[in-house]
Amino acid sequence: MSSADLLHWNDRPGEHAPSWYAESARPFPDQPPLEGDLRADVCVVGGGFTGLSAALHLAERGYSVRLLEAHRAGWGASGRNGGQVGSGQRIEQDEIEQMVGREHARRAFDIGTGAAQLVRDLIARHDIGCAYKPGVMEANHRRRFDAHSRAYVEKLRTEYDYHSMRYLEPADVADMLGTDVFSAGMIDMAAGHIHPLNFARGLATAALNAGAVIHERSQVTAIEQGPKVTVRTAGGSVTADHLILGCNGYIGDLEPETAARVQPINSYVIATEPLSEDLAAEVNRDDVAIFDTRFVVNYWRLSEDRRMIFGGRESYGYRFPDDIKESVFRRMLTLYPQLSHVKVTHGWGGTLGITWSRLPCFRRIGGNILSLSGYSGSGVALATMAGQIGAETVAGQAERFDVMAGLPTKPFPGGPGFRHALMSLGMLWFSLRDRL
Repeated sequence: MSSADLLHWNDRPGEHAPSWYAESARPFPDQPPLEGDLRADVCVVGGGFTGLSAALHLAERGYSVRLLEAHRAGWGASGRNGGQVGSGQRIEQDEIEQMVGREHARRAFDIGTGAAQLVRDLIARHDIGCAYKPGVMEANHRRRFDAHSRAYVEKLRTEYDYHSMRYLEPADVADMLGTDVFSAGMIDMAAGHIHPLNFARGLATAALNAGAVIHERSQVTAIEQGPKVTVRTAGGSVTADHLILGCNGYIGDLEPETAARVQPINSYVIATEPLSEDLAAEVNRDDVAIFDTRFVVNYWRLSEDRRMIFGGRESYGYRFPDDIKESVFRRMLTLYPQLSHVKVTHGWGGTLGITWSRLPCFRRIGGNILSLSGYSGSGVALATMAGQIGAETVAGQAERFDVMAGLPTKPFPGGPGFRHALMSLGMLWFSLRDRL
């Protein structure tokens, strides 16, 4: 699956998807496409959270930065996602400890919890109006997960000195969510949720104010490696000392070794009309974000004007389905039949990048190229942190990069010709297990 196909298959060139986020986003002026052959200390490819954060933090360090984005800042997964600002890594610490040992796992955990704090700090420092609210709940869709949830909260408290997460009894979950579908759960009050496109645009504005240059509608067509890196578009080129690739699920053939480890999948989201105050309080008493324990995860929250923002369903090909609104609405009604009368106003799809281990993929390519991607659905915080770590690494401070690069992200099986088909079959199997 090439980056060019994914960038153009489902959306109009240079325009945001028809989401509630795009309709309600704060204005952000168009940035000029790249024209001519230019020079920079650092070229950044990708105008999502990774690239925008990298550009901001590099510019704050005094580097000259040019960011190339194929469409608009925040156009991809960064501007379409569920808005959940997770704390920690995508998978639990028990699994990471088994992969890399306790000490390495602890350092990765600290980076992951620091990622949520970084998002809050950037919002405050740059006055980004993105409606941040605290709290993310994991709701167990089977009772067999309850004992593990209780033990995991205790593990984080005693072994990681992490006190922001607490265990929720089944009665607590039912009371908070207005449904008896779930059993127990966990809630992390150091995590939260935001309007993601407004956060992306806030990062873009901050990067511009710091001196970075953003070129929108500037799709990269070729990368020429060497002591200096030259990045080409249809309109020109940027030659730089360093290159940061923040392309996630859109990396495609720009960097085949990363593409072997980061596979694109599509996820779908709907937004309803605003709920009444009483109904909003019934389905989400504490106004937190929620995801469940299914492999094909459901995730939801309320917007600042009390819309239900509900995501679920996945697909693994190029094309988004025509029935996004209807199919995701049906998934929502299995949890909340009391919303059957509510109108769905928006439905949209987005492409994210997942890894085999569900851990981010940080790679060095040659001596002067960094690839940062593979957030596996936890990119709001982790991608923002990745950009900061990329800037540190360019500046010669690679300690945190090395921690993340040491997390295993092996290639998906099957080689270029069969990798995507095999992954699709595997995903189908795990989605069937959700019903057991």
